[in-house]
Amino acid sequence: MINISIICVGKLKEKFWTEACNEYAKRLKPFCSFSIIEVEEEKLPDEPSRSQINNTIMREGQRIISKIPKNSRIISMCIEGKQKSSEDLAREFADSAVSGTSSIVFIIGGSWGLSDEVKNLSSIKLSMSRMTFPHQLARVMLCEQIYRAFQINSNGKYHK
Repeated sequence: MINISIICVGKLKEKFWTEACNEYAKRLKPFCSFSIIEVEEEKLPDEPSRSQINNTIMREGQRIISKIPKNSRIISMCIEGKQKSSEDLAREFADSAVSGTSSIVFIIGGSWGLSDEVKNLSSIKLSMSRMTFPHQLARVMLCEQIYRAFQINSNGKYHK
């Protein structure tokens, strides 16, 4: 069974976001081993300097990298990434399985983004949209798209 993880910066603040992620985690049980790994978010002043922002991105990146399982295929969620359809994501999962990849890790950075070090480890840089979403919503949307990809690959009724 393939392992799918989301490594993200920060905790979900509202109960409804947590409940939504938990619902998709439950739905994913027949398809994969699924986990969400949260790393600590750096605290910054209201008007941080460029240096403070860069240090934050670097420290959060180091925390993320320490949580990536060995031999994982890494997909970073970033604004400059490529946009893919749900069917494209499903194909990525199928291709990974065929190539013998047993672990896929999605990474969601903090509000200031991901370090270049994390991005350079990624086999795919993925963007959900050119629009901006709150990180909590992006996490739920990613959980849903992972579930949808497995539904597509299994010819489930969920995806139309």
